[in-house]
Parts: sequence; C-alpha cells; structure tokens
Amino acid sequence: MTRVTQSQFRTAMLDAAVALPAGIVNPDGAPASKRFDVYRNNVAVGLSDALETAFPVTRKLLGDEFFRAMAGVFLRTHPPKSPLMMFYGEAMPQFLRRFGPTRTLGYLPDVAKLELALRQAYHAADADPVQPEALAAIAPDALMETRLRLAPAVRTITSDFPIHAIYRANTQTGAPKPVMQPEAVLITRPGFDPQIHAINAAGAACVKALSQGKSLGHALASSDDTLDLGAVLGLLLAQGAVTEIH
Repeated sequence: MTRVTQSQFRTAMLDAAVALPAGIVNPDGAPASKRFDVYRNNVAVGLSDALETAFPVTRKLLGDEFFRAMAGVFLRTHPPKSPLMMFYGEAMPQFLRRFGPTRTLGYLPDVAKLELALRQAYHAADADPVQPEALAAIAPDALMETRLRLAPAVRTITSDFPIHAIYRANTQTGAPKPVMQPEAVLITRPGFDPQIHAINAAGAACVKALSQGKSLGHALASSDDTLDLGAVLGLLLAQGAVTEIH
C-alpha cells in the first residue's frame, strides 16, 4: 500500500486543486475521491466559519462573498497551528497587507489586528487588580522608579488610520463616521468582555513600556509631551488593568 505523509494529506486537504494522494483508498482499494472531497469541503467550511467569527468587522467591510473567497485563499497558505479554533487567524493582519485585492485598503490590516487583539484579550488569563488607591500611597520621590505589572489581557495598537472609529462605526448603531486620521487604542478586560478605549499614541507608548516592565519614569521618557500620565494611569486603575505595583 502506498504510504501518505502528513504533509501530503494536509496539502491535499486544504487545496481542492491538489490531486488525491495515491494512498487514500476505499476498503476495496479504489481511490476514495468522493469521501475525501466531502472531508476536504467540511474542513474548508469549518476554517472559513472560524475566520468569519473571529473577524466580523473585517468581514463586514469586505462583504460576505469577498471575505469567504479570501478565507479560502488564507486557509490554504495558513493552516491551523493549534487544534483550538479560538486562536485561528493570527496571521490575518500580515496576510491582508500582502493580499493583492486588499492592498489599497490600508486600514484593513489594523482593523484585523484590533479584532485579533480583542480575541486574545478575551482568552487571556485572569488576574486580580490592585486597589485604585494603591498608587497614591507611593511617596512622590519614589514614583518615577515604580513599576506596574499589567493584566495579561492588556493590549495596545497604534495605527495610521482611525481604527477605533472604524470599529465603532461598524459595531454601534448611530456611531459617527470615521475621520481619516491616526488613532491608538487600549484594550482592557475589567470583567468577562474586553473593552476598547481611544488613547493617543503617547499614551499607547507609555502603556507598552509599562507592559514591558519599565518604570514610570522610563515610560514617561519614552513618550512625548502629549502624554497625560495621570489620565493613562487613572484609566488603567479604573479598568482593573494593574495587578501589581513595585
């Protein structure tokens, strides 16, 4: 009997243009073309459904028919790396930057990146927040050396496009029309569902520095004079995004 490698099986399973591997046969020894076609179709449908669920705003922006066709291209070049479908699609932002029909939609990869970050935040580990007044108890002369541990769900995204406004316009009834300008967002998860907050680029840079274990002084220095440190810290504390203070 002809042996079929895992690589051969996966390649044929994900691409209908690839011929059935010779070793896949029915009990009578005949090629199992019909059975394999059914299996191949079910896999493609399942992966496409997972992408539609993961990127609803991206799908809305592109239209159902276009998104479904694009998903067929995506799944052939980016098969799942995990059996958990909730993590499928992590390569979508990079894919959209290279995919010819979407290259002119410069905002689209960052919208997908935002949706991916929301999903990652949803599935991130739980963490107990510090009390909001804990930061106020630190002596002023020690404040700049203070380090904050942020919750695993915290994410920041900086874009040249109005990703917060685009997302809101496609998920909230009556939301204002996006104005084409750079935007940054902070994602937190104070409860079960992630929350999106519009912040400026300096605020995003500050949060990123803090998430890397930098001190408040370093985070302040890594931003520009548009940073409102008090507002950023207040938002993090109010959202339960600070889990330790050192």
